[in-house]
Amino acid sequence: MYFSAHQVQSNDFPGPDVLVVLDVDGSKERKSWVAWEEGGRLPDVVIEVTSESTSHVDRGEKMRIYSQIWHTSAYFVFDPETSMLEGFKLDATGRRYTPLVADDNGDFEVAALGLKLGLRHTAYRRLERRFVRWLAPAGQALPASQERADAERARADAERTLADELEARLRALEGR
Repeated sequence: MYFSAHQVQSNDFPGPDVLVVLDVDGSKERKSWVAWEEGGRLPDVVIEVTSESTSHVDRGEKMRIYSQIWHTSAYFVFDPETSMLEGFKLDATGRRYTPLVADDNGDFEVAALGLKLGLRHTAYRRLERRFVRWLAPAGQALPASQERADAERARADAERTLADELEARLRALEGR
């Protein structure tokens, strides 16, 4: 993530862990986000995965940059060690973050996306734990790429089984 020439020259800002920028060409392949090559577009939503060693930066300098320089509308901090997810939104002045209040499920509304963000028990690779997930407005987790692939494989297997059963029935009818 590059947002200014000064930042590039000083190489002093390692960018967010997750960023969402709306209303851009999604078909364009990018290895990094270079704001001035994208019409000055900066993230609409940022998620930081924090730890004991980075928490002071995530809640300090990065939070200041995202609010006061980028004016990012929503900022989230997730600590995988404690499974704590916190959400913030820009205040009316557009200069400071105020805490978002989670709903009864612990989920946060992400107004810019029309979605929610929350923690859900998820099997990912060899891990089974609570992961940060994008959620539909009603609270159900949007399928991750592996979940979509698994569902597609299950659908294809079911179609294959049905086709085999139909073929067996046709053979049985022909044999009468």
